[in-house]
Amino acid sequence: MAKKANSSNHCSFCGRSENDVNLLISGISGYICDMCSEQAHEIVNETFKSNGKSALDISLNSLPKPKQIKEFLDQYVIGQDNAKRFLSVSVYNHYKRILQKTMKDDVEIEKSNIIMVGATGTGKTLLARTIAKLLRVPFTIVDATVLTEAGYVGEDIESILTRLLQVADYDVAAAERGIVFIDEIDKIARKGDNPSITRDVSGEGVQQGLLKLLEGSVVNVPPQGGRKHPEQRMIAVNTKNILFICGGAFDGIEKKIASRLNTRVVGYAASGRNSDIDRNNLLKYVTPMDLKAFGLIPEIIGRLPILTYLDPLDRDALLRILTEPKNSIIKQYEKLFQMDGVTLTIEKEVYEYIVDKAIEFKLGARGLRSIVEAIMIDAMFNLPSEEKKKLHVTLEYAVKHFEKSDFRHLRVA
Repeated sequence: MAKKANSSNHCSFCGRSENDVNLLISGISGYICDMCSEQAHEIVNETFKSNGKSALDISLNSLPKPKQIKEFLDQYVIGQDNAKRFLSVSVYNHYKRILQKTMKDDVEIEKSNIIMVGATGTGKTLLARTIAKLLRVPFTIVDATVLTEAGYVGEDIESILTRLLQVADYDVAAAERGIVFIDEIDKIARKGDNPSITRDVSGEGVQQGLLKLLEGSVVNVPPQGGRKHPEQRMIAVNTKNILFICGGAFDGIEKKIASRLNTRVVGYAASGRNSDIDRNNLLKYVTPMDLKAFGLIPEIIGRLPILTYLDPLDRDALLRILTEPKNSIIKQYEKLFQMDGVTLTIEKEVYEYIVDKAIEFKLGARGLRSIVEAIMIDAMFNLPSEEKKKLHVTLEYAVKHFEKSDFRHLRVA
């Protein structure tokens, strides 16, 4: 007790002495204890929230222009210029919409949700993730195949927003300006072009449930995910300013596009008028009509007004993907070896070999990583324990180690 009485340092806010607190922080002319500093932090956060301020506030002047957005995407994604242009303009217009002020003419800009059609491995997810990185907003990827109508086995539609909240550390204001990428949107297509006469709980039923999210409404979200329970506290999230980007392979939609293009012209003029059609990339002619024929309901298509496509990856594109982007596969492996003090060098012929194998096995861009891993696995296992500081990969080395892998069993006839 005597020690307490002799203490001369007290918190300037609550008056507690340094013996009564865990930590006493000194300032120029006073002190603050750990408990008061925590309370002050909470007060500041609540004040900013009540004023509508957020660390994610973007001004029109600081908002990247479409050309700047595309230039940023070019550093990480090879090719796909058409998709990049559509995405850049759509994202720019979306955040202009958020920043708009109510004018006397009462003109309100509508949401510009996006749907991307392209084969697997062409870069749909990478494009969405890269844009979120540029804008520094909360971003989450959701697989549409796990969604079902409420009351059935699977995840509720609201779980999409639960994941966005978790990424934003439950900052509702931040989440309400985030980006959600819904992958495999084609997997929730209804079974036919006509309305289903039976219960389609993972197809048309999910599409109906997505409508309220896409158009913008206040949704009560279970903070921990899972099924709703009466005793669970809900968080209200307004989806009005959340940008939804949907992507899907839409496998087989080329047949519907081809059918539509061929039925427009009949007779001798057909071959002449259709001669300029790129039959190797029919996705470039995709329209909302084709999405409806594939199985998306008209209401969903109407709430995804921006439709774009991704080109199939040819040999040159795969070769560039392997080496050129900022986070290319080869650069990643160079860094992995560098962390062990090993310098990795690879001959040009090896790059050609890797791309040839990706095409042979029809693996696309995702398969490049698997092939490089198969070639490098022995070196990555042995070199960290050895004194060797250089690894030079020749074509002979690559062929030898790749043939040892299980890929030889995947050869396409």
